[in-house]
Amino acid sequence: MNTRLTRTLASVTYALAVLCGLAFLGTGATHMLDDGAVCVRTDFWRNATVADDLPISEGVNVSSSAASLCQESPSVGQRAADLGHELPWLLFGSLALLLFSRLLKTVLSQGPFTDAVAQRLTVLGWFVAVGTPLTGLVVGWSQSWLVGSMAPIVGSGPTVTGPMVLVLAGLTAVVMGKIMGEGVRMREDLEGTI
Repeated sequence: MNTRLTRTLASVTYALAVLCGLAFLGTGATHMLDDGAVCVRTDFWRNATVADDLPISEGVNVSSSAASLCQESPSVGQRAADLGHELPWLLFGSLALLLFSRLLKTVLSQGPFTDAVAQRLTVLGWFVAVGTPLTGLVVGWSQSWLVGSMAPIVGSGPTVTGPMVLVLAGLTAVVMGKIMGEGVRMREDLEGTI
């Protein structure tokens, strides 16, 4: 096992986790303090021609060519919902990188084939497998709510967005963690009989 490479990778993933966490906090704070317009893209307008009698809220500008709605003076709720396309993924990425960094530190301190490593791998796998669709649902819900707040009749139900292939990666890590855990127990049983 190349400990220098593993140590470097653990440090880099921890630094990336901290950077994602700081980006999460900084983006949230600066966006909530911003007084500019809030815009959201929607597929509803893509094939429609904009007319004066469309059901949009007051202060909303519609662009059918850009398929977007923009609220000039958004409410706090609209500004918070606008964060829903960025912040959930930054938080998810930060926590996933932190769990991966902890896994690598456990590999360094206890070795790769230990029960602690198997448990950390399983926890990381469940986090990715369950966290990916939940994060995608939060993103989809916030964008749907934002569209509904600007054009009440147009708002659609929430959708799940994001890289759903990560669910398979997470489930693979869960299975590998379980296999490693069984291997560790079998090795301990074998050492106990010798």
